Amino acid sequence: MLNSIFTIFLFQLVGEFIQKFFEISIPGPVIGLILLLTVLLLNNKYSNAPTNLENDLMRSCQSLLNYLPLLFIPVGVGVVMHLSLLEENLISVISIIILGTLLTLALTGFIMEKLLKENDQK
Repeated sequence: MLNSIFTIFLFQLVGEFIQKFFEISIPGPVIGLILLLTVLLLNNKYSNAPTNLENDLMRSCQSLLNYLPLLFIPVGVGVVMHLSLLEENLISVISIIILGTLLTLALTGFIMEKLLKENDQK
């Protein structure tokens, strides 16, 4: 488990380095996750059986997901601290939330429909 957490932090560090070095506006952890996903997909492409690293990552991520709700506490505190700013831009915030939700639902439905059609063809 320690090796997999080290791997996650290593990819985050590499992502942070790439973000700072190339001055990219994408956050470093996102770049690190994209790199980790790429490595895992390439590893899976050339090796059909899951490796020990993949199994360890899966177990570590499952245990980390138990603590995911704790990450929403700082966001909630930030919203409460800037409530007046939220009130000033209430219409914009509500419209963005509605638009984002509708786009997410439409894209999810589109992808699900494509995947189900592909699955039925097999």
